[in-house]
Amino acid sequence: MTRIAFIGLGNMGGGMAANQAKAQHQVAAFDLSEAAVARAVEHGCRAAGSVAEAVKDAEVVITMLPAGAHVRAVYGDHVLPHAPKSALLIDCSTIDVESARAVAKQAAEAGFRFADAPVSGGTAAADAGTLAFMVGCEAADFAVVEAALQPMARVVIHAGSSGAGQAAKICNNMLLGISMLGTCEAFALAEKLGLEADRFFEIASKSSGQCWSITSYCPVPGPVPAAPSNRGYAGGFATAMMLKDLKLAQDAAAKAGAATPLGAQAEALYALFERLGHGGKDFSAVIQMLRGQLDALN
Repeated sequence: MTRIAFIGLGNMGGGMAANQAKAQHQVAAFDLSEAAVARAVEHGCRAAGSVAEAVKDAEVVITMLPAGAHVRAVYGDHVLPHAPKSALLIDCSTIDVESARAVAKQAAEAGFRFADAPVSGGTAAADAGTLAFMVGCEAADFAVVEAALQPMARVVIHAGSSGAGQAAKICNNMLLGISMLGTCEAFALAEKLGLEADRFFEIASKSSGQCWSITSYCPVPGPVPAAPSNRGYAGGFATAMMLKDLKLAQDAAAKAGAATPLGAQAEALYALFERLGHGGKDFSAVIQMLRGQLDALN
């Protein structure tokens, strides 16, 4: 049984913390939302009144926070001054690479082991404990990081040194955003050409157009029962979160001097979809914008 401090109990963090408790670990949970903390307690966690209280005797500290500024502040102001030096620090937030490396440097200088370990899989995988983790850390620390993440994971992959996890995440999600748009365009065109969606799915899923956006997350209801398209595009991976990741990718591309024209176009399309009031819908709901059927989302 490991003493875990879990900071950040939102849509993703709540399920992740619950799976740590389910694995019989002692989880001290903290979030600014009292309702989120209450839900964590219902799933076996112990409520902490502050970050400092949560981390004071932790063996592992896991954070799941909105953005780089939050990660820098929580670690700099609350975790590093109060956690035991022996604690393993793991940030699962999706943030910019520079912030991840800055926090890793700060943690190392304070005598801590630190890993950036963003996730892929969405809320369903967070609840089920089947997330994919992309880890940036010292090679010598990976085994212990992997063990700490296992109750929440389907797979844990060592991407490289500090910041590599974040780099992998934003590149992966840029690819996902682009491929989903292509999938949505293809289904919308097939529909206009009189091809039934289930028949197109059968063909595309078994031929050269096959991709995860078709076979695991089909944007039209029916072919993949677990996809958000069968629930009115509720839940899943919110458009606002995809847009956040695409913005991170474009920022990273600008700083690295990389050409990502499709990533830029994907960002523009999802930004438009969000401005039209659908940031809370799953990102596959963008098919309704391409169809000209936004009223169906209301």
